[in-house]
Amino acid sequence: MSQDKRGRNEDAASPEDRSRRDFVALSAAVGLAAATGSVSAATSQVIETEVEVRTADGTCDAAFFHPASGSHPGVLLWTDVFGLRPVFRDFGRRLASDGYAVLVPNPFYRTAKAPVFTDVSSFNFDNETDRAKLPPLTGPLNGPGAAESDAKAYVAFLDAQSQVNRARKIGTQGYCMGGPLALKTAAAVPERVGACASFHGGGLVTDKPDSPHLLAPKIKARVYIAIASSDDARQPEAKDKLREAFAAAKVRAEVEVYQRAQHGWCVPDMPLQQNGTPIYSSSDAERAWSKLLVLYRTAIA
Repeated sequence: MSQDKRGRNEDAASPEDRSRRDFVALSAAVGLAAATGSVSAATSQVIETEVEVRTADGTCDAAFFHPASGSHPGVLLWTDVFGLRPVFRDFGRRLASDGYAVLVPNPFYRTAKAPVFTDVSSFNFDNETDRAKLPPLTGPLNGPGAAESDAKAYVAFLDAQSQVNRARKIGTQGYCMGGPLALKTAAAVPERVGACASFHGGGLVTDKPDSPHLLAPKIKARVYIAIASSDDARQPEAKDKLREAFAAAKVRAEVEVYQRAQHGWCVPDMPLQQNGTPIYSSSDAERAWSKLLVLYRTAIA
């Protein structure tokens, strides 16, 4: 276990210790279920639908996944910088198979329909031409209030679906650029979002007044933040600032550094590193997925 695995975000009292023991026990149970491929019969069949979500800025194309029957906790899944594509559809399908109703929007709907990128593996961040493809996509999403407005529309969409159990809180998770978007969602709709996860999130801590970590006082969700070792090396103070912000806001949060993991390690279609080795790490990705399921089963299921 990494020495950076957990920040102390609550008073060192016995209720916290009990909560942590429960969390660890559930982690083991979820990990075993993932390893054995155990999925309940009630949720083994997943329905996938192409949907449109009306937002303040237009119509967002999105994918909606849910078990074949019943109503379930809703989840809003924010993609990485390459947007809605098969790998994130797989994520949505996998979550739905475990009993969640999942919306995966195209975050770049203001600019283009999904999929915006069809061959992520060939993208080169060191190539100026490749990098130039990103600002037209991310710029409108990063405009003042744009992400928050989108988040409210997506949560409202989930709440309007018969497959979503409104008696349960909603979960949100994000990857890379989706990490801060998940935090913005939790802050924008605090009464509905009960769980928030960021995986190798970019720009969670900045020196700007709108830095995502400063949203902690607005968040009521339980939070899990998984940081790549490579990101921690570039910004070693970020994990501490995140822990301090959540602790000050009395938000139940775990901030963990995945040792040896590279930025993007959770997403299977990431390009290779310059040395030819994969960014994606199956073992670390599965561990992160287990932690996500624990978070959701603890906070929204």
